[in-house]
Amino acid sequence: MADASQTVTEMFRKIGEQLKVPSFDATRIVEQHQKNIDAMTRSWQAMAGGVTALASKQREILEAAVKDMTEMAKDYKPSGSAQEIFAKQAEFAKKAMEAAIANTRDIAELVQKSGAEAVTIIHDRMAESFKEIRDGMTKT
Repeated sequence: MADASQTVTEMFRKIGEQLKVPSFDATRIVEQHQKNIDAMTRSWQAMAGGVTALASKQREILEAAVKDMTEMAKDYKPSGSAQEIFAKQAEFAKKAMEAAIANTRDIAELVQKSGAEAVTIIHDRMAESFKEIRDGMTKT
């Protein structure tokens, strides 16, 4: 008994010949789809790497914030004039704001980098795929 997949393949080949459908290379199509899957996998890996880096950065920010708050609490002695207390609080607020701005910039760069890398992988694969389609059409 013939293999069922060969029988179906042979049936489609005969129908294609009868309808004068241009031939196509099934192996080549499977290879192209495998390349698409590989590109998607690399894209997802790039995004996952970005998420990991982002989580690491957020943990680092949280640890630094806890450390700063602990040090401030230890050093905080509400003594002196109101102006001195206000100056200490203003200095701490300034440092906290500078750190927040720097951290926000770092996080934005991490997100942008991982997103751009993932998009570039997909874009490059699409361009390659279009070229493969054009090349396949000109050969027939």
